[in-house]
Amino acid sequence: MEVKVGARVRSVVDATEAVVVRTPGADIDLRCGGQPMVALGQEIPSDARAIDPEFSGGTAIGKRYSDDELGLELLVTKAGQGSLSLGSMVLGLKSAKPLPSSD
Repeated sequence: MEVKVGARVRSVVDATEAVVVRTPGADIDLRCGGQPMVALGQEIPSDARAIDPEFSGGTAIGKRYSDDELGLELLVTKAGQGSLSLGSMVLGLKSAKPLPSSD
């Protein structure tokens, strides 16, 4: 799937929705719960399956998930039970940057 910055995607196995904040610009295998994600508004395929137990860590609303090496970042707008992944590699929760000290 080719995704662009600002694209809204959703899971086919749970309620997860996200906005693409940063993308490598190439085709990527974006998944949630082990199943491919689709564009928001696109119909869920009839062959969609249940969440893969290996990808059932869940997502949190308002959190960013990323792969810094690839240059992919997603902002979750609706939480769900499935984990976001790039193929079989689960995307990590992006941590906040520390503020500079005020000394």
